[in-house]
Amino acid sequence: MKRSLAPGIRLITSFSRDGWYRGFILFLTFLFYTAYHLSRKPISIVKSQLHRNCSTVVKPADLNITDNDTWCDWAPFDQNNYQSLFGYLDNSFLVAYAIGMFISGIFGERLPLRYYLSFGMLMSGLFTCLFGLGFYLNIHSLGYYAFIQVMNGLMQTTGWPAVVACVGNWFGKGKRGFIMGVWNSHTSVGNILGSLIAGVYVSSAWGMSFIVPGLIIASTGILCFFFLVEKPEDVSCTPPQHHSGETEPLLQNSSHIDRTVNGAITTESVEVIEEHTEAISFCGALCIPGVVEFSLCLLFAKLVSYTFLYWLPLYISNVAHFKAKEAGDMSTLFDVGGIVGGIMAGLVSDYTGGRATTCCVMLLGAAPMINPITSMLLLCGGLVNGPYALITTAVSADLGTHESLRGNSRALSTVTAIIDGTGSIGAALGPLLAGIISPTGWNNVFYMLISADVLACLKFPRYSLKTGGNSFTLSGGYKILLL
Repeated sequence: MKRSLAPGIRLITSFSRDGWYRGFILFLTFLFYTAYHLSRKPISIVKSQLHRNCSTVVKPADLNITDNDTWCDWAPFDQNNYQSLFGYLDNSFLVAYAIGMFISGIFGERLPLRYYLSFGMLMSGLFTCLFGLGFYLNIHSLGYYAFIQVMNGLMQTTGWPAVVACVGNWFGKGKRGFIMGVWNSHTSVGNILGSLIAGVYVSSAWGMSFIVPGLIIASTGILCFFFLVEKPEDVSCTPPQHHSGETEPLLQNSSHIDRTVNGAITTESVEVIEEHTEAISFCGALCIPGVVEFSLCLLFAKLVSYTFLYWLPLYISNVAHFKAKEAGDMSTLFDVGGIVGGIMAGLVSDYTGGRATTCCVMLLGAAPMINPITSMLLLCGGLVNGPYALITTAVSADLGTHESLRGNSRALSTVTAIIDGTGSIGAALGPLLAGIISPTGWNNVFYMLISADVLACLKFPRYSLKTGGNSFTLSGGYKILLL
């Protein structure tokens, strides 16, 4: 009698070698970008500690003070313009991130992703820790914190183009929306973990709210150096099929196809597209159908999402009168909704085949939900972050491996950087506008966000990712076929 294998072993052997590697890469890149977002979140949690309502804080008996209103605040955020100062800090990071993102994609196409990601995570960890050290070194210079934010913003740009390029190398278009919808939950998971970790230390020693996340992302950088595999070919795995319509391999120069006509074999010369291995130019990537339109859409979608990311805990603290830790914990509901929204957006777009339609419907549904009463945070997070997640993952990967790029397979990082870099301009504008508008009332901030949400819908492409038309040529000689 033949012995049956144990259930666990049967499960393990049911996956192919390729499947195990793909799962491993998906897990690693998920972990990496979780760490990136985890290290960004502390500033939004610590804001409510840097400037507090000191009348509600128990004053130490041995403390000799002259100003009862600001004795518990951290200079220079003890002034009446503290919201503007927080806006400057946010923008120091986000403007540097937006500018650096356009450059990062170019480097990402030309440098080994393993080295590039490892360096970026180690440096991001360093600057995150340096921000926290300001607490222990008793630093009260706005210039110091702004400089750290600028440098951290530049280092953080190493993450997104590289991880999307790596995942795009390993996964084809079959169920990309669902796979990347699940994978993209790293953004919300990172925000949640960052909020919880920062919340543990924010009331006692807010410096540790930065130092602990900084050490975590530096550790993942070391993990990346030892374990990341950039392409399936590097470990003799089968590359994915990016173009579902392709049935024949792309050859160089020309080829001959033998055809049978009335029983006789004839040979026809068929022109095929020469495969280029050099990275695509920036202008060439802009010419890919849909890149500009989706970039502009993401600009407004990310404006909304990042305003919530940086200002939601402070809003909850001010309006609902929660303590810093409680406000940070409550804000995680928005990110939990973002996880569900990203997965649902991916599933629906795979089933319907309409990435743009899925995003547009969710954005329109998000508009009336934007005033985040706590009971609506889950729904608001799902509808706001779903389109943002879909555009930055599945749409970016679709465009970076578009059929029009048959002559060049190295555009994914550049395309991703263009789309997310443009979106990051919106991410920089949102918190800045929130800092300027919030003194006039939070309702005005929400009107601004609703307007941005509607504008995002108006920027969707007038054609799908599979377009019809003639071919044209990019700079550098790459032929674009609009299939």
